[in-house]
Amino acid sequence: MEIVSIESKTFEEMEQAFLAFRQKLQKLCNRRPQKKMDEWLDNQETCGILNISPRTLQSLRSNGTLAYTQVERRSYYRKQDVMRLLEMAGIKPSKTIQP
Repeated sequence: MEIVSIESKTFEEMEQAFLAFRQKLQKLCNRRPQKKMDEWLDNQETCGILNISPRTLQSLRSNGTLAYTQVERRSYYRKQDVMRLLEMAGIKPSKTIQP
């Protein structure tokens, strides 16, 4: 283990810089409205609504037909994107989606 020694004034300046950075970051986070998880569908829900297999869902992601977001290796889909895909295909959802 290596010990690094700095002047107290330098430490205080660093601390103030980190606090200023934290405040700016919080302001940025508060600018955009939080996206609620109830607006997103996971793989299983999406497959059920579209009545397709996980492999077909993978194909829709791969060819860009259905937009998705990945969080820690899990894929999520916006409800409105899934509904738009159904409308384009002229298919009624096999499961009910709450708006």
